[in-house]
Formats: sequence, C-alpha cells, structure tokens
Amino acid sequence: MRHGGKILVNQLVIHGVTRVFSVPGESFLAALDGLYDVEIENVVCRHEGGAAMMAEAFGKLTKTVGVGFVTRGPGATNASAGLHVAQQDSTPMILFVGQIARAHRGFEAFQEMDYKAFFGSVAKEVFEIEETRDVADVVAMAFDIAQSGRPGPVVVSLPEDMLSGSADVEDAVMRDIDTIIPSVTELEKTRAILTDAKRPLVVVGGHHWSQTTAGQIAHFAKAQNLPVAAGFRRQDYMDNRHENYVGDLNVGINPALAKRLREADVLLVIGSRLGDIETSGYTNVLPEKTKQRIIHVHVEQHELGRVFDTELAIHSNPQSFVGELEKMEPIVGGWNEWTAAARKDYEDWITPQETPGDVKLEQVIAHLSNMLPHDAILTNGAGNYAAWLHRYYVFKKHGTQAAPTSGSMGYGFPAAISAKLQYPDRKVVCLAGDGCFQMTCNEFSTAMQHGANVVTIVVNNGRYGTIRMHQEKTYPKRVSGTMLASPDFAAFARAYGGYGETVTKTDDFAAAFDRAVAANLPAIIELKVDEQALSPSATLDQVRGT
Repeated sequence: MRHGGKILVNQLVIHGVTRVFSVPGESFLAALDGLYDVEIENVVCRHEGGAAMMAEAFGKLTKTVGVGFVTRGPGATNASAGLHVAQQDSTPMILFVGQIARAHRGFEAFQEMDYKAFFGSVAKEVFEIEETRDVADVVAMAFDIAQSGRPGPVVVSLPEDMLSGSADVEDAVMRDIDTIIPSVTELEKTRAILTDAKRPLVVVGGHHWSQTTAGQIAHFAKAQNLPVAAGFRRQDYMDNRHENYVGDLNVGINPALAKRLREADVLLVIGSRLGDIETSGYTNVLPEKTKQRIIHVHVEQHELGRVFDTELAIHSNPQSFVGELEKMEPIVGGWNEWTAAARKDYEDWITPQETPGDVKLEQVIAHLSNMLPHDAILTNGAGNYAAWLHRYYVFKKHGTQAAPTSGSMGYGFPAAISAKLQYPDRKVVCLAGDGCFQMTCNEFSTAMQHGANVVTIVVNNGRYGTIRMHQEKTYPKRVSGTMLASPDFAAFARAYGGYGETVTKTDDFAAAFDRAVAANLPAIIELKVDEQALSPSATLDQVRGT
C-alpha cells in the first residue's frame, strides 16, 4: 500500500523527471512527502507564476516534460500565465494542482475552483483524479498527451483526500511517442513544387527541433541554395551566420524580409503554425486568398490547412521531415539572386543603427553576440528592449534562446533560473526591461537559494516601453498609465546577497559584465537608457511625429 503522493512521484521517476518547480501548499502535502524519498530536485519558488514559467522553460530547452506543483485556488490562478506560455509555445508541461476534498466540492469551499472550466482553454487536457488507484494511469496519460502531436500543457488536479489516501496498485509503464514520418510521395511533391519556384522561402519553427536538425536544415539550404527564415523567437533553429539564413519573422520584422515574405511564390513551412506574429497580423500571408503556394509540415494534423490555403499538407514530425530533406538531390533552381539578396538584407539589418543616449543598447547586444560562448543561453520576456536582442544578437547554436512566443512579461528571469539549474556550466544571460523584470523579480530569492548564477541585464527606461510606443503612435504626447517608478536594481541584487552594478555609459558595460560573471552569484547589471531610445529604428520624437 502506498499513498497517492508516493504513487504520483514514482511515476515521475519512471518518466525520467529530475527536477520539479513548486510553491508548497497544504493541498498536496502527500506529493511533497513522496518527493522526500527520491532524487528529484524540488526548486522552491516565490510565486506560482514563476514556478510555471520555470517548468515551461525546462520543457522548452530540454524537449522533455517540464513539471510544476502549485496549490489550489490562488496558487492555480497565479500559475495560469506559465500555462499560456506553454500552450502558445507548444511546450510539453504538466502542472499538478492541489484541490479541495472530494466531499466538499460544489459548496464553494475554501479556495475551491473548477479547474476544467478555468484551464480548459489553455491546456491540452485537464484531469481531476477521483480515486487513488487511478493516480499512476492518469499521470502516465498526462505525460503521453503533453508530448504527443503538438506538445502542450496538461493540468492534473489532485483532491487532497484522494492524494493522501492509499492504494495497492502497480506503476504504469512509460509510453512511447510515435514518430510520424513523411511519405515518399510527399517528398516527391515537395521537390516538384520547389522545382517550379522562382522566389521560394523556407520558414522553420515549432517545438520539434534539435542541434542535429539545425545542421540538417543548414545542409539542405546550402545544397539547394534556399533562403531560410526563423519563426518568432525561434532564431536558434539555424546558425545565423550561415549564408542561407535570412532573418526572423519577428514583431519588429526587417521590412525587407516582410516584403520578401509577401513576394515569395512558394513557402515551405516546417513546424511553424505561421501565426499572426510571423505574418504581421495575417497581412504578409493572407488566409482568405493566399498568393503563395504553401507546403506546410506539422506534427499536429488539425493545424494543417486550419488558417491558410495549403497546397501540400504534410503530417510529419519536423525532425523526420528535415532529415529526409537533407537527402534530396539538388534542384537546378533560378533563385540564386533572390537568396543572395535576402541574405544581404539580413546582414544590413543587423548592422547596428545608432540610438540616442549614453548607453547604446545596440552596442551592448553586439558585444554580447561577439563575446559570449556559442552555447550561451539568452532569455527574455516581453517589451521593446527585446527588439534589440532579436535584431542584433547572432544565434549560433540550437538550444540557446528561451523566449515566450506568447509575449508574456516576466518570463525571462524565471526562464534563466531554470536554464542555469539545468546547464550550470553554460553562461545564462537574461535581458529584461524594468517593467518586465519587476513582474518576477522576487524569484531572485529562488536563484540565491538554489545557486542559479545568472546575469540579468535590466534595461531601465522608466516606462512600459512597448505600450508607450503604441500610445505615442495613437495618442501622441498624451501619456497615461505607462510611466514606472523602479528601485535601484543593483542595490536590489545586493540586498538578496547577489551582485549588482549600474552602467550609465556604453564603454563601461564590458568590464561590468565581466565583474558580474566573476562574482559567481546571481547578478544584475542595470542599464540606464535614454527615454528617446524607444525602439531600434525610431526615437520617441520620431514615433510622435508619425
């Protein structure tokens, strides 16, 4: 006989879980008791949102299931932001949530919630386990669902009395995830469509990728001389230094690349859903009357043709498809000039454009890009500061970018903690705005407790920069609700026992960064940037002028 918490934790062991992220609660004490006896690290966080984002980042970087534990009611609602990231980023994740006793349901008991109703739109599946004897099977099913097809988050609700109850049951076995491979016919049709192309463009994205796949797509692109663009915040899917890499389909997309996307006659979309960010609000690729011939490769069948008129829909794991693409005989295409022009557009775009102020973020990012090891991990949340990172940082290796395609503020710092715990020998740098960082800055305590020595660069412009930009475009000089009062971020780091330093001149950054790394502590470098530096391409006054 084992109590439900031990049955649950044994399933985690069977599925290879080595670390979970949690905020403790009395509703899942039995699970905490189960963790006592096994070699699974329990990273104790300061807020359920931070715990969920750390679990999501773990899943994103390792391509395995990230696991979080939060308590009922407020704990569950706090964690929902991390679940939304996992849903939109196609990240495998399981969130275990405490629940009231089964006999008390329906009475609006203390912290009672209907999790199926609340999480139904941001999770692939929501389970509430009714009997202790079912724990092993439900947990095994949750792992299966989180990883199969298009990966995503699964919520498992744990009624307190069920979890503390005992049962004599066997453990469930780990289930193999089917690898869906393309057919010979589909590969032949892909070649035929590409052969007819004059202006082709390859777009890569989604969850299913690896360093091997990054090398294979680079080899394929070179052999066929095809231009390759990365989806939103998937810039590490191909070495950006490669002659066939032409940029990313970002929020602040290179206008030349946006024009090229509109003018392409064939789009080979691998893994990406080709969402509204990649298409600039469905304007560069039109759902209702697509000009491009689209070959869409996706692991989730219902994503094929869901938005765009697709000429060839291929239900396949992107890794398997790219592995077959690499074997394709070279096509004698007429797009050499098209590809060369696209690459030049990218090289022009990443040439730093000077912005106002004594701290020039474009030079800071260029320094990081040139100086950091190729396997350094860069994380960020949401805000205009990220536009400098996306534009000027050259990603060299897969598994080095962790950023939310959902656009969630506060994500970068917890993601960096998760990354550093998983890869302690690699440099991990978080880029955050003053508003973004303050949404999860309490996790600095988590970083100190667990020894996650990340370097966080806080870009302080005293405002919610993205919203201010849109505000000035729409209602110029009518500033409302976008100004921020912030602490001394360097002193904030020191108050927790970490390292902190403030930089007010570009020339001082390199030495400050070296000192932060050498401190071997969680560190913050605060950059005081000019209020006119609103985006990499436009000053505050220029935005007002439009």
